[in-house]
Amino acid sequence: MTKKMKVDTTIVTTGRDPHNNYGIINPPVYHASTVLFPTVEALQSRTAEVLYGRRGTPTTFAFQDAVAELEGGYRSLVTPSGLSACSIALLAHLKAGDHLLITDTVYAPTRIFCETVLTRYGVTVEYYDPGLGADIASLMRPETSVVYTEAPGSQTFEMQDIPAIAKVAHARGAVVMMDNTWASPLFCQPFELGADISIQAATKYIVGHSDVMMGTITTNEATWKTTIKNHGAIGITAGPDDVYLALRGLRTLSVRLNRHMETGIFLAKWLQDRPEVLRVLHPALPTDPGHEIWKRDFSGACGLFGIILKPVSDEAVAAMLNDLELFGMGYSWGGYESLVIPANPGANRTATTWAPEGPLLRFHAGLEDPGDLIADLEAGFERLNAEAAR
Repeated sequence: MTKKMKVDTTIVTTGRDPHNNYGIINPPVYHASTVLFPTVEALQSRTAEVLYGRRGTPTTFAFQDAVAELEGGYRSLVTPSGLSACSIALLAHLKAGDHLLITDTVYAPTRIFCETVLTRYGVTVEYYDPGLGADIASLMRPETSVVYTEAPGSQTFEMQDIPAIAKVAHARGAVVMMDNTWASPLFCQPFELGADISIQAATKYIVGHSDVMMGTITTNEATWKTTIKNHGAIGITAGPDDVYLALRGLRTLSVRLNRHMETGIFLAKWLQDRPEVLRVLHPALPTDPGHEIWKRDFSGACGLFGIILKPVSDEAVAAMLNDLELFGMGYSWGGYESLVIPANPGANRTATTWAPEGPLLRFHAGLEDPGDLIADLEAGFERLNAEAAR
């Protein structure tokens, strides 16, 4: 086909080459450490596609090619977790004496990496209000090398004006990174917004089955060489079996993510009308402060969102959550199952304050029947109210 395919078609077809794999639809799993070369010249030239297992195999390359095409980037790299993708990307583009600007709503493990590793090696880490937009110019320094964004914000779901931030950062020569895990490339194209590097915890929606840890780094052409050089130097890679499962999960991303979105918005709207709920944190809702940015920059939403309960005791929250049948309690998300956890994002803020009037719950809408999920929550609210009345 000569014309550009729709994303649903790309998801199914990209990264496949059945005619060079005996007609097999899925790329085979190549297990490799040592790779043999036919001659000294071939060995020393290092021009072969496959050099050593740590640098990847055809299984790895198929997945990386698929992710790069879906994200609209130049090339992609795979890592064994979302956090390793964040850390490798940052290490590739920062050095001692550099200044990093990173959103105050960043994924907590990324914050820990910045504060315990980057600062130890001489990088100045500064957090900024996610709502700054173009006003981030006031924080830029001559030594600012990276501006790190994440939209929506982890746990509190603030939207960021990525195009405005990218325009300022590029004018000062800084690299813009974006954590695109929430939307995935299906619902957000970071490079169209001005990002130079897109990072995903593929553990979440790409894998989709809560059984594999995986990260991806996708770059534009300008940042590719520096990124792949650092990736290879650190020696972090992902095993071929995990890569195969991530590639297999990718094929159903569109079907799953659209269902996650549909159920997530359905639950969010239902929760808006609950008397126990003070506020729903979901950028796809017209009442959300970040809705206009979301509508402009995103083509959809995932199943992850939050709610703020009206003031109630910890015991009442526990009574609600402990006996839920369909909503499990776990720190990841993006799989087929629904999840809920109590969260305290205000504890990690440094540039801004976030003190909600009541407890925050983070929900992930899975693939269960929405009516069954609501029945589970209704029973949970009954328990919450009974404990609160004691």
